[in-house]
Order: sequence, then C-alpha cells, then structure tokens
Amino acid sequence: MSSMISAGTTAAGGAIPQHHHVRKGRIVISKVTPAKLWLRSVLAVLVFFTLYGFLTIDTAGADLPASFVQTVRYFWIMFTSPRAVASHFGMSQSAGGFPVFLSAVKVLGITLALAFLSTLTGGVVALVLGLLAARNLTNDRISNTIKGIVAFIRAVPTVLWVLIFAIGAGLGAVAAVIGMSFHTVGHLMKAYSESFEELDEGVIEALRASGAKWPHIIFQAVMPSSITSILSWTFIRFEINFAVAVAMGAAAGAGGIGFNLFMSAGYFFDIREIGYITLMILVVALLMEVIAARLKKHYQPDAL
Repeated sequence: MSSMISAGTTAAGGAIPQHHHVRKGRIVISKVTPAKLWLRSVLAVLVFFTLYGFLTIDTAGADLPASFVQTVRYFWIMFTSPRAVASHFGMSQSAGGFPVFLSAVKVLGITLALAFLSTLTGGVVALVLGLLAARNLTNDRISNTIKGIVAFIRAVPTVLWVLIFAIGAGLGAVAAVIGMSFHTVGHLMKAYSESFEELDEGVIEALRASGAKWPHIIFQAVMPSSITSILSWTFIRFEINFAVAVAMGAAAGAGGIGFNLFMSAGYFFDIREIGYITLMILVVALLMEVIAARLKKHYQPDAL
C-alpha cells in the first residue's frame, strides 16, 4: 500500500535513525532525536574517562590489597572501640567519660545551631522568593528574573560563599552562617517554587474568580497544599547544612564538632576518637530523619 512507508525512510526518501521494539504484539518505533544523541554521547564520554581514570590511576607503588585490609581494620577500630580524649575537648585528663560526653554534646550543639540558623534564615527568604518565582502565582518576567539570580547563587559552592563573607566578617561562625544561608536560599527557592507550580491551576483560578486576593490564595490554597513538600525539602536542606557545618567547623573556623573531628584526624591521628565523633554525628542525623518523618506525617493534608 502507498500509505506504508519504509521504517528507515521518510516520504521524501531521507533516512531517519529509528529503533524498533516489539511490545504486546505491536511494533513501536522510537526516533533517535538530537537530544538523545547528545545525552548518549555525553554519557559515553563520561564512562570512558571514568574507566580511563581507574585504569591509569597512580598508586605510587602502594599495595592495594594490603591497603584495603588496613582500611577495613581502621573502620573496625573506629566503630567497635570509640572513645574520646578529655584533653582534646578542653578538659583535664582525670575527667570521667560522662563529663567528656557532655563536652562533646556541647560542641555538637554548636554545629546544630549553625545548621539551624542557616536553614531558618535561608528558608524564610527562599519561601518568599519561591512564591514570587512560581509561574502560576506571578508573571513570567518576575519569575525568570528571580530564578536567574538565584541560579547564580546556587551555582557558587557553599565554601566559596563562606570565604567571600569571611573577608568582611572574618573567619568564624558569622561568615559560616551567612555563607550557608546564601546557598540554602538558592537550593530551597528552586524546590519551593517547583512545588508551588505543581498545584492545581483550577483551584487558583477559582479563588481568583471569587475575588480572592494574592495573600488569600497563598494562605488558603498554596501553603496548605504544599506544607508537606516544604517540610520535606526544608529538613533535607537542614541535614545538608548540618553536614556542611561539620566541614565549616574546620575550614572556616566556625567551631563545633567539625573542628574536633579535624583535630583528631589531622593532628592527633586518633582513630578511636574519630569513630567517637563520627558515631555522634550519625546518631544526630538519624534523629533528624525520625523527626522529619513524624512532622511530615503530622502535617499530611488528610490530618489537617
């Protein structure tokens, strides 16, 4: 029949790269678009360089099997016999285990405070910008402008923001909080705005038709429908900021448990104390995950 054209050619006779798949007795034809070709090419290049890097890595004559065994042994020591040295936490050698634990909890609280302040400050700013950047709540010009500016903020790594603000504020907790807050705004604004844009357009249009103003739409439709997404993204960022605060404790002089971890690894070479601090960090991370899950369950739309 004249309507049946060869799968490999067009009506004009030009060749089109296609793939045939048999699915439930039917032949499904999928075109290889330029976007797919670019994606596959990029993935192929990344796989090639990854394999090349592994094959050509300079081990400097190291005995890899022995190094692997030694690494496993260190991890075993870290997590099976952790202990903290009192003098490393500013206490006398005669201090017992419980006072040292309280001292460790205190510096861990500093790290949590840095993460909390950064998340709170960045989250409030990101919420306002997210509402202004959502296309279904504002116009395209405002949305594109805000998203463009915040994309630049998000593209700069957190440590660079911290070092930039350290020029004016000096190395310490202030620069760490401001720098972490900047990157938090970039991350959460994108997450919040995309959550707002997923709302049912019909609900918003119905409220507008009934004469509801912008604040009424936000507090009566947008926020109640997006509360679980907001909580999820905020706690994800809080966990990220906690991990970043650990790193900033050493890199930016912000203090907290990160500084003690840096000293234990870089100066004291105490594997058991590294394990002690690492276990404390893991426990806090698990507690944050439990709290986030319970809050999300509590604020489910069905529970309102």
